[in-house]
Amino acid sequence: MPEKKASYLKIIRRNIFRHVETVFFLLKTVLHERHFIYFASVIVAISCAFAVIVLKAFAHYVFVGATSLSAYLKLPFVNSLLPIVGILLTVLVIRNFLDGKLEKGSSRILYAVAKKGGIMPKKQMYAQIITSSLTVGLGGSAGLESPITITGAAFGSNFALRYKLSQKDRILLLACGVAAGIGAAFNAPIAGVLFAIEVVLTDVAIAAFIPIIISAATGAIVSAVILNEEVLLSFKQQQLFDFHNIPYYILLGILAGFVSVFHARKFRQIEKFFGKMKRNSYRKALIGASMLAVLIFLIPTLFGEGYDSIKTLTSNNPAQLLDNTLLESFAGNPWVLLFFVGAAAMLKSVATGLTLGSGGNGGNFAPSLFVGSYLGFFVATVVNLTGLTGKLPVANFTIVGMAGILSGLFHAPLTAIFLIGEITGGYNLMVPLMIVSSIAFAVSKQFENYSMDVKHLASIGHVFTSDKDRNILSKIDVFSLIQTGLKTVKITDSVESVLELIKSTNQKVFAVTDPQGVMIGIINFDEIKPVLFNQFRLKHSSLIDIIKQPQAIISIDEEIQRIIKKFETTNADSLPVTEDGKYIGFISKVGILENYREKLKEMVIE
Repeated sequence: MPEKKASYLKIIRRNIFRHVETVFFLLKTVLHERHFIYFASVIVAISCAFAVIVLKAFAHYVFVGATSLSAYLKLPFVNSLLPIVGILLTVLVIRNFLDGKLEKGSSRILYAVAKKGGIMPKKQMYAQIITSSLTVGLGGSAGLESPITITGAAFGSNFALRYKLSQKDRILLLACGVAAGIGAAFNAPIAGVLFAIEVVLTDVAIAAFIPIIISAATGAIVSAVILNEEVLLSFKQQQLFDFHNIPYYILLGILAGFVSVFHARKFRQIEKFFGKMKRNSYRKALIGASMLAVLIFLIPTLFGEGYDSIKTLTSNNPAQLLDNTLLESFAGNPWVLLFFVGAAAMLKSVATGLTLGSGGNGGNFAPSLFVGSYLGFFVATVVNLTGLTGKLPVANFTIVGMAGILSGLFHAPLTAIFLIGEITGGYNLMVPLMIVSSIAFAVSKQFENYSMDVKHLASIGHVFTSDKDRNILSKIDVFSLIQTGLKTVKITDSVESVLELIKSTNQKVFAVTDPQGVMIGIINFDEIKPVLFNQFRLKHSSLIDIIKQPQAIISIDEEIQRIIKKFETTNADSLPVTEDGKYIGFISKVGILENYREKLKEMVIE
């Protein structure tokens, strides 16, 4: 009987999906293209909002339960055990249900836009939700926002693929999913729009704003209606800005820039260390998770996203952070609290690196807010305790610090400014937010050309989202542009045979090779005309006399940017391509430019 019931339910679900799909295809036929995109942006946003609700609610209530249990039993190590379980379960799911591989980090969105025409794998619509809920929900020291944005992007991308929308609309709906994810995660629709524009789509027309705005607003509304306020990171108190504190905000901005660089480099260092470990994935997960467990035992606020501890820092009793820690008996000493906060800020990058490097899934968005708030609290408290000024508003600095690190890590100052402005319930801190975010961004940019998420892709030439030309060039398939099958000259041929070859083809340039196919040089018809049309010189010249070395040689695995540079330097119309010295063919400047124009047309979002 239960089997029959399950079968009936499956049939009902299948029929519902079929009817819904029929309605969507009908709407696509009836509605104007732009109106269907508006409709699609709402559907994508609702889907993404429910993913946010599941992730956020699960992570929050696991944290509350674990904290309550730890406090009740007076055993600080209870919180330390959960991340080990979470990371091991994540590895189990990836190995057995996700083909042993999961692309993590919001850089995958940028890669999809730059190299894949906005196409994202279907499994990203559910894989991120499952794995990040296990990792972060059970205490892994990472954030949920990166998995949320990937999920939203995958919803948008696959919706467009399902209903056969163009590439520009596919990329637009991908951005809508990202905006909806940020909007729902923080109940901050403006920040969602700015993040999509500032990070994902750097080249976008005004008309594209409308679907992105609709998605961000829809995601925020659904999240606000269903999620309890305590689950979201929000600060309702109104903050007042005192211009006398501007020098200290400048100091905070400078420090935030340097701390951003430190966090990014330390995180990559740890992740790289685990990437080189030639061990069984379960063993690697156990090693990394065990090290994380020790850190969480010493500093319990490293457990999970850490949003509750940020709220505690802005409260009237920040010393609550020391509850149920080894320093609990020193809660009345502000210097001990300051030491604890500083240590937590510096070790967050280590904790996040251990979480993700050992096999867990999550992102650096929440850690950036964590580090920023702790840094802001640290700076304001140090100034107050040392008596350098009267009384700096510690809550203000704690909140503004979040914008500084977020801006420095992700190179997204506008997103940082408006995100913190929205979650504080007002814009009274707009001036210090602008000061700290812009300075932190400038300092970070001085040491890191690319944001934290883009760095490793940019280093191998895969994505340059902030550079439109490079973005388009990175999509060009060099191999497809190589002209193969052209006539060649053997080193053993005579000059007369070369003349006969030239007469039988319209080809202007010929590669000269040895019997093994290794390129020795080239013969350019325009350059050897004086020899070929002079009977005396033709008779007394050898092949060696008319062979020239090419102005440059292109390797088959060479990056497109270097190829362009060689054409610019030599001013050549075409250059030979080799592989391990052996001749492959020629590539022309005209072919690259024509391909560039085609890619440019595809990437324009109107």
